[in-house]
Amino acid sequence: MDIILLFKSIVGLVVILGLLVLALLFSKKRQKKEQEKVKKRAQEAQRAVEDAHSFEKLSAIIKQKASTTQTLQEALALIIQYHPKIEAVDVYMNLVFHLCRHKNTNKKMIIQFISDLEKNNPEYKKEINDAMMRGLNSRGV
Repeated sequence: MDIILLFKSIVGLVVILGLLVLALLFSKKRQKKEQEKVKKRAQEAQRAVEDAHSFEKLSAIIKQKASTTQTLQEALALIIQYHPKIEAVDVYMNLVFHLCRHKNTNKKMIIQFISDLEKNNPEYKKEINDAMMRGLNSRGV
């Protein structure tokens, strides 16, 4: 009788141990799935931020005649923050030209943007100044 009781106890302990192992495996699977979901959401959020700060969208804000001084300042700050290096000279020079011609821009904004561009791209200093002069000269027309 002692052996039967001992055997039943061992079987019961093995069953409990098996259930605990299964619970541990399922919790790890669930935790891994949740980590993947969090990672996926973070990647989607990063893509959304990158899309919102794309050079094309920011330059479109500057080219819009209805943009306010505040939105222009924000767009210029984001361009300097996310796109400080000139990759396509013509695109940036066109942007400087439109900035200088914009009705809601001011000299402080232009000077700050030009100095930041020149600081980040000293090799394009002449082109930046030429685009600024073209924009400022055409502003009075």
